[in-house]
Amino acid sequence: MKPICLLVINPNSSASVTHALAAHFEPLTPALTNLTYFTGPTGAPPSIDDTPTSLQSTAACLPALEPLLGKHDGFLVACYSAHPLVPELRRRTRKPVIGIFDSSVTHSLLLADRFGIVTTGPGWEPLLTLAVRDFLGGQSERFVGVMTTGLGVLELHAAPREEVNKRMGEAAKELVRRGAGAIALGCAGMVGLGEAIGEAVGREVRVVDVTSGLWELVGLVRCQQA
Repeated sequence: MKPICLLVINPNSSASVTHALAAHFEPLTPALTNLTYFTGPTGAPPSIDDTPTSLQSTAACLPALEPLLGKHDGFLVACYSAHPLVPELRRRTRKPVIGIFDSSVTHSLLLADRFGIVTTGPGWEPLLTLAVRDFLGGQSERFVGVMTTGLGVLELHAAPREEVNKRMGEAAKELVRRGAGAIALGCAGMVGLGEAIGEAVGREVRVVDVTSGLWELVGLVRCQQA
């Protein structure tokens, strides 16, 4: 196999999120896979909290990303939403483009009969619920819902870890009570925080994070090379 180069895209302008992704991915990256990272430029919001900020980040990122399409073999959009940047990039390249939302839903369905999502602020609950139902179509009964921590993406790493873990654990417990056997971490800023879920609900509940997107992207790129 020849080496491949993947671009991990943080579509907000917070470098701290990009650094957390890089630290998480570094020990997990498969052999012959090179990762480079992109942080949203000036004009991108510091966090993506709703549809307007998703559109704002897309408008800011696209001009900067277009010159990079020929330099990478695949692209991972690290925003947990039905982010418009994913279809916009797919219109501009035939190389694989994956959003972490799509990959986590797919992996959750493969790991358990039913799953739920733990996310950040309450504004994401209706948005992610609608996005999952659109994605699943006739299998929506396998989705038990979204629980929010009430913490914004930047607060996840700024707030005391005990408080973050408590809120994530409480949200996970409610999803398990509803029947979830897998829990997706519904925010790129939750990278590295899955341990709190396991401690709250037990190791038999599977936790799906942004790593699912990395592995799926590697597989798609390798399939195109075969």
